Amino acid sequence: MAGTDEIEALIEMMARLPGLGPRSARRAVLHLIGKRGQLMTPLARAMGQVAETVRDCTICGNLGSSDICAICADEERRTGQICVVEDVADLWALERGHAFRGRYHVLGGTLSALDAVGPEDLGIPRLLDRVTDEGATEVILALAATVDGQTTAHYIAEALEGSGASVTSLAQGVPVGGELDYLDDGTISAALKARKAF
Repeated sequence: MAGTDEIEALIEMMARLPGLGPRSARRAVLHLIGKRGQLMTPLARAMGQVAETVRDCTICGNLGSSDICAICADEERRTGQICVVEDVADLWALERGHAFRGRYHVLGGTLSALDAVGPEDLGIPRLLDRVTDEGATEVILALAATVDGQTTAHYIAEALEGSGASVTSLAQGVPVGGELDYLDDGTISAALKARKAF
């Protein structure tokens, strides 16, 4: 390689980010170096600040600048609904839609026998405690339609039997604006099973 050790180390670190391989990481680093004053220095400062100040919410697992995130601190969001998501990106996606006004619980992954990820690793016991402590009336399982996502959803649903909270899941099927010809068989099958009166 033609770069210095410091540049190579930065390229290696950038290549670990999702969506970046070694070549795109190299291009990104060279672009940042070329725009040191406008991009690299402010980016480094912002990353340092985020590393220092951002923490996990002790209640739901969202990210924020204090121990309790803005969603959990908002009394108006005490609706009795807890939406269970796999990670913070899913929580933020739901928040962008402005359709859900309850609270969340971030698992931080899904159950996986292959990766030795069990219920305790995901904070599922903490979720069960929250349902009781907060008097939740509904738990919405907003987990991926993957084998691990559905395994996790079934585990949580079984664990919540007898809790008094209803357990629901997001509808699955044809996306708005989607054309049947471009959808996979699993999506079409899920859409047929979840059909409703027109």
